[in-house]
Amino acid sequence: MKPTASQTRTRKAFTIIELLTVMSIIVILIGLMVPALNKVRRYATDVKQKAQFNSMNAAVELFNNEFGGYPSSTALDVMGEPYCGAMKLCEALMGQDLLGFHSNSVLRRDGMDAQNALQLYPVVSPMPASNLAARRGPFLPAESANAYRMEDIYGTNVTPFLPQTFVLCDVYERQMRSTVKTGMPILYYKADTANNFHDPNLAPTPVDSKGNIYNYWDNQALIALGKPWLPPGGGESTEHQFKLVERFYKNTRSDKIVTTQRPYRADTYILLSAGWDGDYGTADDICNYEWKYRE
Repeated sequence: MKPTASQTRTRKAFTIIELLTVMSIIVILIGLMVPALNKVRRYATDVKQKAQFNSMNAAVELFNNEFGGYPSSTALDVMGEPYCGAMKLCEALMGQDLLGFHSNSVLRRDGMDAQNALQLYPVVSPMPASNLAARRGPFLPAESANAYRMEDIYGTNVTPFLPQTFVLCDVYERQMRSTVKTGMPILYYKADTANNFHDPNLAPTPVDSKGNIYNYWDNQALIALGKPWLPPGGGESTEHQFKLVERFYKNTRSDKIVTTQRPYRADTYILLSAGWDGDYGTADDICNYEWKYRE
């Protein structure tokens, strides 16, 4: 009988050096891919925001055709109460309860009519048929309007505004201090076609725009609430606020007209999103027109 020689099998495996080399290559590739993926994601979100503005442009034009003018954007309502441009835009397109704009509304923050005799947006269910018959719209579908209450964004302390007031938000959603995930309010500025200027030096106070076509102060009180994903008390300093005034007029100035300072959309309105960083007045802001950022 032939003796059987035991053969030792050699098991092949990666060495530590080889494993470390492969892992290093993978880490490097991931490091190269993540910024590119973030850039693609950001670009896709910007496109989505512009699409939202296109829908809102169509809705504002429907309101204009229905009522013979664009909604006001002044910082106060007709009773002198804080009710800024962003809030008036939401009421005009959706109504204060998102069931449509009441034809007797004068854009009062308390929802009353001009004679202070009738609550146009009563909190009742079901809504009376007579009330619904007087509604127009909503001009935006509620499912895609991205409407949130102020308290959903900033928490319950939204002084000088009412916590239950709705605003339309952009698509750059993040976790807010209220624990709700929302975007930032879309700012709305109506052009005053009786005015001729577009100069930050002519807008020193909220009540004195001195002939500017667009008034930055229409939404200043909302901007002053600060960044709602930070703890309360994160409002902007006075110095920062005045820098925002200057940036607003620079960023909305048309570069097509060189003989004088004129804004884009000088005969209509401006929609403004805080953009990817959620901070108004920075380079990534998105508007309903194309513009070059000027610091």
